[in-house]
Amino acid sequence: MISISNLSLRYGKRILFEDVNIKFTEGNCYGIIGANGAGKSTFLKIISGEIDPTTGKVDISKGERMSVLKQNHHEFDEITVLETVIRGNNKLWQIMLEKETIYAKEDFTEEDGHRAGELEGMFAEMDGWNAESDAATLLSNLGIKEEFHSKKVKELDGNQKVRVLLAQALYGHPDILLLDEPTNDLDLDTVSWLENFLADYDKIVLVVSHDRHFLDTVCTHVADIDFGKINIFTGNYSFWYESSQLLLKQRSDQNKKAEDKIAELKEFIARFSANASKSKQATSRKKALDKINLNDMRPSNRKYPAILFNNQVREAGDQILEVKGLSKKLGNEYLFKDVSFDMKRGQKAAVIATNSLAARAFYQIVMGEDKDFEGLFKWGVTVTPTYLPSDNSDFFTDDSSTLVDWLRQFSEEKDETFIRGFLGRMLFSGEETLKKCTVLSGGEKVRCMMSRMMMLKGNVLCFDEPTNHLDLESITALNNGMKDFKGTILFTTRDHELANTLTDRVLELTPKGLIDREMSFDEYMTSERIRVLRAEMNA
Repeated sequence: MISISNLSLRYGKRILFEDVNIKFTEGNCYGIIGANGAGKSTFLKIISGEIDPTTGKVDISKGERMSVLKQNHHEFDEITVLETVIRGNNKLWQIMLEKETIYAKEDFTEEDGHRAGELEGMFAEMDGWNAESDAATLLSNLGIKEEFHSKKVKELDGNQKVRVLLAQALYGHPDILLLDEPTNDLDLDTVSWLENFLADYDKIVLVVSHDRHFLDTVCTHVADIDFGKINIFTGNYSFWYESSQLLLKQRSDQNKKAEDKIAELKEFIARFSANASKSKQATSRKKALDKINLNDMRPSNRKYPAILFNNQVREAGDQILEVKGLSKKLGNEYLFKDVSFDMKRGQKAAVIATNSLAARAFYQIVMGEDKDFEGLFKWGVTVTPTYLPSDNSDFFTDDSSTLVDWLRQFSEEKDETFIRGFLGRMLFSGEETLKKCTVLSGGEKVRCMMSRMMMLKGNVLCFDEPTNHLDLESITALNNGMKDFKGTILFTTRDHELANTLTDRVLELTPKGLIDREMSFDEYMTSERIRVLRAEMNA
């Protein structure tokens, strides 16, 4: 168990946490949520002992082992991949080192023999004989092939290093597991494996993630950081979000009777309890939801940007986008080849590819940014496409331009009051609107790019990884805005929830052609027939 008492953290006048008193108990997975800058990662660092709080303390039950997903990708550069993973269980690793030192002695004494016997007993008790095979299995499950296990970590690319450090954190079944953005740089298949692994985990897990599907799958509870306080709520992220929205609606409805509000809450909880019975964490989550005290439920104070795309310049006709024999090479290799399809009006198509460069190249071609390709494409005469690229750096190069100046160039209405009002709906208020556009954070730049898209009033929207750098509130608002949009969308995303709530068609770009299916994202990803086809086309 983790018990936190009277915890506060202050940086000068800034208060990050104040008088936090909570407990985390075995068998539960807690999703740590909060707006950007609320202190999610800092909170994990306090628990791990990396940062000392201003006041209060963190108590961990005696003998419990904690494992933390490391963020320093170079810490183990000179060590082999397999050894790096085994070092995740430091006690076992130290036993292995001491054993090796004793057995290497030339003058092996009787005392050494006794100590070696003790170490062998501890080694066997910790299942040390299977240490290497267990580490190798973890690595393989996380997409690190056996050929890399004996290499030094520095020989791996960035994505592979992330997976090795994740394997290190998971290794040896720790009693407490702290994971900060564990799904970063993982493909959908590996994320699915990790979801299953954590859903069955019987210890304490604390996880920070912007992936809503991941949080929904693994979490039994949500720890919400808001206004310097941390409150724990039963249920996954969707339960927290929808209950918070319901409570906000009830709070604004002054005429509704108390008993009607309680009845509405009970019906809401019953519905989620029924859904929980079908999830991977069925038993614990359903029992927890059934025991919720209505008095413990509170609306969130979180703010969501207003992302609304339905103000189109005009409605598009039936001819949206025609693509014939489109191919793109990188060097001598095809990113994709012989891609042909017609988009239908109103469709929301997920454009996916094993190589992320393929999807990026596709958007750059159809948006007229890349002229080096084979085949052809043609937009309908009534179509006004707008595009959110995964790399927006070229849009923020003028260090003299304020946020107001930057957005005004895309607006028909030039009045500053209008521009400021629009920025306010996107959570830029007061002095923030006068910030130089070159000093914006990654998330702020993406919100600006979405403002630009809304100003341009496109009737076909193209998104390449739109959730990058966004917090959960902005991702949720974007998801709702894309779902409500009446026009056509082509999009690429690693956000499973976004893909699954929008997709009615999947276009997979491969070096051997196009896989084109009109179905939901989950239907596509779980179809055994399509899985075999994908393996053939991407081989």
